[in-house]
Amino acid sequence: MKKILVIVLALVLVLSFAACEKKQKNPTATPTVEATTEPTATPTATPDAPDVKGEGVMTHAQYVAAADEDEVVIECYVQDHQKMKDGKVSVYAADPDGGYFIFGMTCSEADFNKLTPGTKIKVKGYRATWADEIEVAEGATFEILDGNYIAPVTDVTNLLGTSDLIGNQNLPVAFNGLTVVSAPTYGWDGSGNRGSDLYFNVALDNQVFTFTVEADLRNEDTDVYKAVEALKAGDIVNLEGFLYWYKGANPHITKATVVGNANAKSEGVMSWAQFIAAEDEDEVTIECYVQDHQAWWENKITVYAADLDGAYFIYEMQCSEEDAKKLVPGTKIRVKGYRATWSGEIEVAQGATFEFLEGSYIAPSVDITPYLTGETIVSEIPEVVALMNHLVTMKGLKVVNDPSYKGESRGDDIYLRVSINGVSFNLVVESFFRNADTEVYKTVESLKAGDIIDVDAYLYWYLGANPHIVNVTKKTAE
Repeated sequence: MKKILVIVLALVLVLSFAACEKKQKNPTATPTVEATTEPTATPTATPDAPDVKGEGVMTHAQYVAAADEDEVVIECYVQDHQKMKDGKVSVYAADPDGGYFIFGMTCSEADFNKLTPGTKIKVKGYRATWADEIEVAEGATFEILDGNYIAPVTDVTNLLGTSDLIGNQNLPVAFNGLTVVSAPTYGWDGSGNRGSDLYFNVALDNQVFTFTVEADLRNEDTDVYKAVEALKAGDIVNLEGFLYWYKGANPHITKATVVGNANAKSEGVMSWAQFIAAEDEDEVTIECYVQDHQAWWENKITVYAADLDGAYFIYEMQCSEEDAKKLVPGTKIRVKGYRATWSGEIEVAQGATFEFLEGSYIAPSVDITPYLTGETIVSEIPEVVALMNHLVTMKGLKVVNDPSYKGESRGDDIYLRVSINGVSFNLVVESFFRNADTEVYKTVESLKAGDIIDVDAYLYWYLGANPHIVNVTKKTAE
């Protein structure tokens, strides 16, 4: 990711003064520059006490605490660097106390070749923050010192999604057991070509994160670029890289290893297609991932689940109260029970048993709005039927009439009739799923005929499509 950042750079040296032009950094434009080799370094012993700073040199804590545009002097150790262009290079550096990102450091060709992993440098420049990334701003100068230090790679998987993660900013880190949510794209918006930065989304439990292969750090000829290009949804990966920041964690990945796939089935376990093709009352064994569930009661719980191929509705599965608390989104379970069909809904029948398995996967929502053309009723559109029980999105629905309670009182299920492109169907807020205290229940209560809404829902079936709503956004009213 490249940056556009405008700051005044005034470098005060002992014998001379040089004013460097302010330059913007573009996060979406990737300069074309010569490739460098991919360093492979391992932690080494250091004879020079890498935590000791020279006179007038900031500690890592002082550097982080400084204000933007403050002059900074740091001593640190090169861990890696991007490609050199126009006499400048961006460096990932560290000392035993933390990481540094030195953007566009002034550098000669001769000195560039000396910036091998572990090399100690003294850097003079100005502190900057861009999209929450703390860095030494473009135009800093440096000198090479005696000393060598390679920072250890720290496993920060358990810190993903927490405020503690930023304490490792710019350090070499590892993430293990993440699930790829979608295939990678060239460029942040998919508008790039091979050789552009690679962006890909990974999930941990119910959270999704964006990681990047920075092409100036690892180009298309490197093993990691090729490995990430080949990733597909459901791959389980171990990753290493530098913990860069862009409006949140956006690691620059240097190593990617596929260790499994979320759709792998144990022996004797049905695929989703086999489950759908089974007969009612056939015994079934499935492995799937919890996406959501209804309220637990009387040692039973109803679960919305999915794998990479399709979705499942598991009706009133046997479950202790203790286990119910563990059924968070993404949790993998093996379910044994019987297949059933009820009013068109294909499900695992009441009374199934389950066990927990290792693994995590959150299925992305599928936008079915393009299929709602009015040419046929929703329940007969093959692409929609194939998504039974899956999380779907529908946009621009018109509310046909005011919502109504199933039993005439607040707290019961709420039914809502909507239409789009001449086709109409029912939606429901299932009160065991989203009760009267939830935002979606309150939002649906307040809707009026003529309102235009976007909806996220699980595509439940009852005598046709009867989605169970989890989110509603009111757009406009006629």
